[in-house]
Amino acid sequence: MNNNQSYKSGFVSIIGRPNVGKSTFINRVIGQKIAIMSDKPQTTRNKIQGVYTTNNSQTIFIDTPGIHKPKHKLGDFMMKVAQNTLKEVDLILFMINAEEGYGRGDEFIIERLNETKTPVFLIINKIDQIHPDQLLPLIEQYKELYPFKEIIPISALQGNNIDTLLQQIEMLLPEGPQYYPEDQVTDHPERFIITELIREKVLHLTREEIPHSVAVVMDTLERRENNQAIFVGATIIVERDSQKGIVIGKQGSMLKEVGKRARVDIEALLGSKVFLELWVKVQKDWRNKASQLRDYGFRDDEY
Repeated sequence: MNNNQSYKSGFVSIIGRPNVGKSTFINRVIGQKIAIMSDKPQTTRNKIQGVYTTNNSQTIFIDTPGIHKPKHKLGDFMMKVAQNTLKEVDLILFMINAEEGYGRGDEFIIERLNETKTPVFLIINKIDQIHPDQLLPLIEQYKELYPFKEIIPISALQGNNIDTLLQQIEMLLPEGPQYYPEDQVTDHPERFIITELIREKVLHLTREEIPHSVAVVMDTLERRENNQAIFVGATIIVERDSQKGIVIGKQGSMLKEVGKRARVDIEALLGSKVFLELWVKVQKDWRNKASQLRDYGFRDDEY
């Protein structure tokens, strides 16, 4: 910490329609994988807190579920999380996808922003996907919709303009304490991140066949082999027997590939050799059952 000047800290919420690149942005800033990435909308379900610490400041990023119209109890939960977050932060980053431009979902989000007094930055992500001439009209269009404090175009994937954005955030943060140790990058326990990494692999590999009717529950996390390796046991929950068949795959091939890819990320996270064992279980219609949502970590009372 720099003793010559006051220390700044605060909480920054990232909101936006599904699939605008919020998780990619958090992972880029934090420098390691704490939020799962998928090209499917609605990948993020819980508030993911990424902690970015410098000599002068600490920014705690909160990644919310993409704001959308709920279709089931899980959707209601996700919307509640996203909207509550807006009330408890120092700054809101409203992220849009430059390629997609303005959409109905943005109208819904701007209505929510009008209900808060928190300053809002407009973050135009994926600028690497459009021609530079398309950027100015996009900025002008959004300027008319809301009095944004700053408008910053970035590419979270390539890292363009991320440093500028971080400087602007630091300037706006209030004076405050260092909430987390400087080497801590998230407030989530390792168990949570491990289950998210496994879920990410299922989403990547099964594509359209397994939408968001998948959850992952940790069964075992312990050191074995004279402390030389960590044993991880987890259960993948799906809603239908047909989905179970897809996740397991022919002669277990899909489950084996999920495990192989997840193990690489888990070993990087834990810095240790990992033995990973996965099971698949059917829980019919779990997304509409409050008790099962609680069992799988989606708890209303935390928000």
